[in-house]
Amino acid sequence: MTTPDRTDRRRFLAAAAACSAALAAPLARAQGAKFPSRQIRIVVPFAPGGLTDAYARLYGEHLTQFLGAQVLVENKTGAGAVIGIDAVAKAPADGYTLLVTTTGTVMQNRVLYTKLPYNLDKDLVPITVFPSGPLVVAVAANVPAGNVKEFLAWGKGREASMGSYAPGSYPQMLADLFNRRYGTKLQTVHYRGESPMWVDMASGQLQIAVGSVQAFNTVSGRGLKPIGVTGTYRSPRLPDVVPLVEQGVDDPLVKLEGGLALMAPAGTPEAILRTLSEVVVKGAETPQAAKLRENFGIPNKPQNLAQTRAEWERAVPAWIKAAVDLGVKLD
Repeated sequence: MTTPDRTDRRRFLAAAAACSAALAAPLARAQGAKFPSRQIRIVVPFAPGGLTDAYARLYGEHLTQFLGAQVLVENKTGAGAVIGIDAVAKAPADGYTLLVTTTGTVMQNRVLYTKLPYNLDKDLVPITVFPSGPLVVAVAANVPAGNVKEFLAWGKGREASMGSYAPGSYPQMLADLFNRRYGTKLQTVHYRGESPMWVDMASGQLQIAVGSVQAFNTVSGRGLKPIGVTGTYRSPRLPDVVPLVEQGVDDPLVKLEGGLALMAPAGTPEAILRTLSEVVVKGAETPQAAKLRENFGIPNKPQNLAQTRAEWERAVPAWIKAAVDLGVKLD
């Protein structure tokens, strides 16, 4: 009986590995083909009517269109989005429970809260970030300001209310920035989403608010005045409204562009994450997605899984630094 030499052994192992890979490939495809086999739940920790809810429902339509999935969008509000996020963070990591929320609630809340019932570094993973485009900063009809400089001059030392769609969201951070840097006395009033915030803004209960262009436009005919937009470029829907950074508010916070994060529980199989990401990319090319971006003045499309992960690594530290620099704490 002869003993195989090392060359023969290496060839055998290589052939065995190739055979295993060949057998595993159709198995992986078969396993992937089984997803989804039941209803997918998308949790939105805000009330219906804003951009977060709109993206969640659009993505749900795309899951049905491309995967044949049954989808339930659940608006699970309360505790500044903590209740909804907690429900997803503690859900099984199988792709059947997803989260769509503002990036602020899963980025800077790591440092804004001392205690959370979940770990934002470990319990959730990003699939994509749906762009929000520039957010509009608007004042009530009775506020004598047509731009941000006039508002800051009017508001210096004056108590006024800033509408916010969640604790730790962009509006609260902007209010704190104005208070610390320009001497305003803005009190942040939190709502469970954009829609109720803008309704109160239109009724005169708030003096200033920040949110998506489309949600603002639902009440803009009631005298509200846009005085600026966030980010570094103008909104296609409000081309005459100058970004805050061009009006002299040059803090890094106003240059940052957030969005709506689509996330899954950590540990969700990579094949499922890729499938969910592929739906994002395909869905971005549909007429429904193009219409949503047009309505909300959003020029950019969401990125694929690899691009999202790379951008997440860059964006999270930037948002955390902005929150740390302001020294905001929510508990």
